[in-house]
Amino acid sequence: MSTEKANGSAFWLKRGLAKLQDLKVRIISSVVMASLALLCLWAGGWLFSLCWLFLSAMVAFEWQTMVTPHASTTRNVVALVMLLAMASAMNLADAGAALECLLVGVLAIAGLAPAGRRLWTGGGALYAGTLLLAVMDLRFSLSPFGFLALFWLFGVVWMTDIMAYFGGRLIGGAKLWPQVSPSKTWAGTLSGLVSGTLAGAGIVWLAGMPVSWPLVLLLGIAASLVAQGGDLLESAMKRHFGVKDSSPFIPGHGGFMDRLDGFIAASIFAALFGFLRLDAPMAAAGLFQW
Repeated sequence: MSTEKANGSAFWLKRGLAKLQDLKVRIISSVVMASLALLCLWAGGWLFSLCWLFLSAMVAFEWQTMVTPHASTTRNVVALVMLLAMASAMNLADAGAALECLLVGVLAIAGLAPAGRRLWTGGGALYAGTLLLAVMDLRFSLSPFGFLALFWLFGVVWMTDIMAYFGGRLIGGAKLWPQVSPSKTWAGTLSGLVSGTLAGAGIVWLAGMPVSWPLVLLLGIAASLVAQGGDLLESAMKRHFGVKDSSPFIPGHGGFMDRLDGFIAASIFAALFGFLRLDAPMAAAGLFQW
């Protein structure tokens, strides 16, 4: 074998090993995060609230850091106070008060921002606060709907994300929207869509609840599409602000926004859909009670 070929083989071997190591880190991080999420979901109560309060606060912090080069400590403190007030209100089953806290917090944070970034900073507070409001409203719905709703969402979003990743890399093909996310393909999108929908349906089937299966499948399709749209939205935002990851906090994944973007969009969709169906602050029941 010539020296040139040997060097070329060594290069591709090192590149392959680097990708394998990256995948290993991604898998370990995913398993740890999924385990903690499921534990908090199962426990419910204040442990669940604290978990999602922390995640929402990290999303708010990463958003503020992304849209302003030097994120204001004051805005981050206001965001934390807003989220604490919202979590307390939701634990007292007062969704109206939580919504009031959200609106006041959004306006305060936008008012504290530089003149050219007020819409962006206010939008970040709304993004993080709506995540907290959605997941707490879903989880604290009437039993057994609250647990099932979030377990179903986890299944749809996680399987969509996993199979979109592997489908895109193993199948490849035409790009979905290269100007926004160069790595995403139509093959990955469709793989994630089918897998996420079936995972959600499987969870509902295991729960043994009497449901309308065509509607459950349509709801799964919608949630999977919304989750992938949330992923694209964050990709577009990062491109706009010229950043690769929302933060370096999660090994192999970037930041909390990078990991939660699809789930944030899907949880807001599910909570809003369930609430509008039953016209009551028990969103989870509206997803499955047909």
